[in-house]
Amino acid sequence: MLAEVLAQIPALLPQLVATRRDFALHPELSDEEQRTARVVAERLHALGLMVQTGVGGHGIVALLSGARPGPTVALRCELDAMPIHDALETPYRSLHLGIKHACGHDAHLAMALGVAELLTAARERLPGTVKLIFQPAEESLAGAQAMIAAGALENQSRARALLAAPHARL
Repeated sequence: MLAEVLAQIPALLPQLVATRRDFALHPELSDEEQRTARVVAERLHALGLMVQTGVGGHGIVALLSGARPGPTVALRCELDAMPIHDALETPYRSLHLGIKHACGHDAHLAMALGVAELLTAARERLPGTVKLIFQPAEESLAGAQAMIAAGALENQSRARALLAAPHARL
């Protein structure tokens, strides 16, 4: 199954690039991730996932249930940007003065949404459940505590975080 899923990534790459650049254009600071959360929730709903919004602020938890029994694995990424001027001259330069995705969260978001799409397409062969956690306010350090208090980390056996270089190819 893994080889089949990985083989689909090249076809998904243009969409991932467009998604990452959209988030780069519209960064939002900690506790202000309204547009970002709305876009993420819309994409997850379109995939037919069970989506909970407003978790610990603007956080989102989505469940992708596979057709086979197995563990629940959480996959976490961040929604917020940083209070930094975007000095790069690119078509996807931040539209918000003094706010930029300088830490790679825009790439994390694109990758997590890509994972959701790929795994949804493979759900008939997927064992267990994937819990997708989109954390707000990571840069202010408040989002994790708020999501934990709201129960986002309950009922899974493993958790993973996405890592990306700030200037990833996306």
